[in-house]
Amino acid sequence: MFERILEVWPELLAALGETGTMLVIAIPLAVLLGTPLGVLLYAVGPHGLSPKPKLHRILDTLVNLVRSFPFLILLIAIIPFTRLLVGTTIGTAAVIVPLTINAVPYFARFVEQNITALGGGVVEAARSMGATRLQIVRDVLLVEARPALISSVTIMTVSFISYSAMAGLVGGGGIGDFAIRYGYYRYETGLMVTAIVLMILLVQAVQLSGSWISRRADKRT
Repeated sequence: MFERILEVWPELLAALGETGTMLVIAIPLAVLLGTPLGVLLYAVGPHGLSPKPKLHRILDTLVNLVRSFPFLILLIAIIPFTRLLVGTTIGTAAVIVPLTINAVPYFARFVEQNITALGGGVVEAARSMGATRLQIVRDVLLVEARPALISSVTIMTVSFISYSAMAGLVGGGGIGDFAIRYGYYRYETGLMVTAIVLMILLVQAVQLSGSWISRRADKRT
């Protein structure tokens, strides 16, 4: 079995690299797009800077709608859009599209909850010093919520490692595709276990790194 692992090791590393590529592109895009969406959800919410109940209901419904889609169904449902956007429906590039679409509202909800958890005291203090809404969001809310937001990025990344593994079912590449091809179709259990162990190590590395960065960003510790 060890010889077999060495034989496919380059392919296994390539699969791990494909999973990393999916995450390195999808997660930053989710943070980039999900942060303003989450801030907007908070701002127009009942306890936000500028409550707008109707707009909040619309945005809240859209976010819940996308988040409620099982990833595998979303992956298949948006195949025409994926083909239009990246020109293919298989491979790493094709998986990044549904991953990002799923991740944006996922992270937006984290942002909304983390900012709401700060309470109204920090907002009132900033207002009393004459801060504008933009300054309150940029210099107060996002700064105070930074440790929680980093933890949220960590949680999202760990979750989407498992999502990226599902992409193997539609030829999306990555470590999940490797495990399915060798473990499911070829019944090479040892290789499937090796892929699982690598995925567990990847999850642990992400979790430990995220926790460390979050602690460093927390001014209270």
